[in-house]
Amino acid sequence: MEQKYETLPKAEIRLEGRKVIRGDVAGDWGLRLQWEVKHNGKVVATPAARADVSYEHPGKEPGMYEFVLQSWQYVNYLKQPDGQFVNSKFVEISNKVTYTI
Repeated sequence: MEQKYETLPKAEIRLEGRKVIRGDVAGDWGLRLQWEVKHNGKVVATPAARADVSYEHPGKEPGMYEFVLQSWQYVNYLKQPDGQFVNSKFVEISNKVTYTI
């Protein structure tokens, strides 16, 4: 059965202190959900987000932290020699939220 990507899944995320919380994912493809966590613009973590609706990053270094919810979009198994997927990728499915320490 071929996966159809006619609409992009959508979810709203919000901050409560340093904890980021996601709402329900509309149009969920049922593939991996993850948080992308950036510190001063650099990706520092990509924890799973399907089982738990919230995440609090343990980082305490000063700077700006940015969060976005992503879903895996599987297109095909084509990979580069180093093992990186060519066409399949994570896509952003939520708004971005930030906080500064």
